[in-house]
Order: sequence, then structure tokens, then C-alpha cells
Amino acid sequence: MRYFVVFFFLIVSANTFAQVLESPQKVSGTIINDNTQLPLAYVNIINVNKVKGTTTDEKGYFEINVSPNDTLHISILGFQSLRIKVTNDWIKNKTTKIHLTEKAYALEEIIIRPYDLTGYLEIDSKLIPIKENYRYSISGLTQGYEAGEYSPNAFGKVMGSIFNPADMLYNFFGKKPTELKRLKEMKKDDTVRNLLESKFDRETISVLLGVDKKEIAEILERCNYSESFVKTANDLQILDAISSCYEEYKILKRK
Repeated sequence: MRYFVVFFFLIVSANTFAQVLESPQKVSGTIINDNTQLPLAYVNIINVNKVKGTTTDEKGYFEINVSPNDTLHISILGFQSLRIKVTNDWIKNKTTKIHLTEKAYALEEIIIRPYDLTGYLEIDSKLIPIKENYRYSISGLTQGYEAGEYSPNAFGKVMGSIFNPADMLYNFFGKKPTELKRLKEMKKDDTVRNLLESKFDRETISVLLGVDKKEIAEILERCNYSESFVKTANDLQILDAISSCYEEYKILKRK
């Protein structure tokens, strides 16, 4: 009986300890410029696992809810982004210092080539290239497909994705159901939304969805978004486009 009591006590203690480790806890930190050793304000910190974010204050200080082994993605314009795994030591000590390194930019020569305009509207209107983006409405879907620059293949690409959704999109959406289900969660957090709205490098989306940057362009191409949209949209617009395409994919797959 005595051994049973000891064994039962050990089991209960182990379960309690495991629950404490797994439950969300708050950690803090200070982010510092590795070159100047000064604190960095307005650095974006996103918990990739929970899709929740925060930013540093003017003293470089931040707090965020975490669980052990969560990954934090830390980024700010002009500095190398950093991914840090939350350790038990960090949770135990509650705070830490994080150093970010400035990026080195090599400026490239830019050549501006103006159009040779004549001053006559009728002639100049024909000299300036115009690229139109078309978006087709599909019956039964709340949103349409942007087919890009009008061409004989544009409509065919749209219809191909409708009648062969698995062939066109399965490799992207079918194999990443967990990551793509988090799309709605990403848009709920104000810090994440504000960060994506201000960025155009696809880095944060790549981290949150677990895909390569090149794959993001391929996903949108398969969803029939124009090359112009893919190149010029901010990260929040890209996220909305992927989310929309994923919802359409699920509808088509059910049908």
C-alpha cells in the first residue's frame, strides 16, 4: 500500500509539472542594436505557434505570452530578422536580452527610361503600354479569379482551376491544412495585421505559413492572380488573397 501511495504521488506530481510547462506563460525581453548597444523601439515580435504579436516600447522592452518550445519571429526594417525558440530557462528567468544586427545594403544603379512622347494625345496613348488585369466571377463563389493580363490563356487558366482544383492547388493547400487553417487567426491579431500591412517582402507570411517565398508567388499564380498584383501588393493583401483562394479551394474540393 505504501509503494502504491508513493507511485500515485509521483504520477500526480509529474502530470502537474507537465501541465505547468505546457500552459501559456508570459516572458519579457529587451531588444538591442548589436552595433550601438542601444535599445530598439517598435520591433515586431510574433509568436509563430500562437500567431500573436507585440512590439517593443521606446526602451526596447516587450512582453509576450508563450509556451515552452514556441518560436518567436523578431523583425524590424533595416535589421536581420531573428527566430528564437522559447526555452525553459527563459520562462524560469522571465526576461532576456536579444541583439539584432543591422543589414548591409548594396545600392544598385537605376536607369530611368522615359517614354518618348510626342505631345499628341492620340499618338501618345498608343505608345504607352497598358496592362489590364481581369478577374472572372464564378457562379456559387463569393469572390472571383483575377486572371492577370488579358490573353487567350487567361480564361483557360481560370477554368482549369475550377474543373481540376486538385491538380492545380492540391500540392499547395492539400499538404498544409494545419498552416492554412491559421490564416484566420493571423488576421485577428492587430499587431500581426499592422506588421503585414507595412511589409512587402513576404518574409513574415513565409514564416507563419511555413512555405518558401517563391512558393507564395506560385500559390497566387495557381489561384490566377496577376503578376502585377503579386509584385505590388503588401503582405496583408497577399495574406487575404491566399486566404480567399484557400476558401475557394475548399468549396471546389467539397463539390
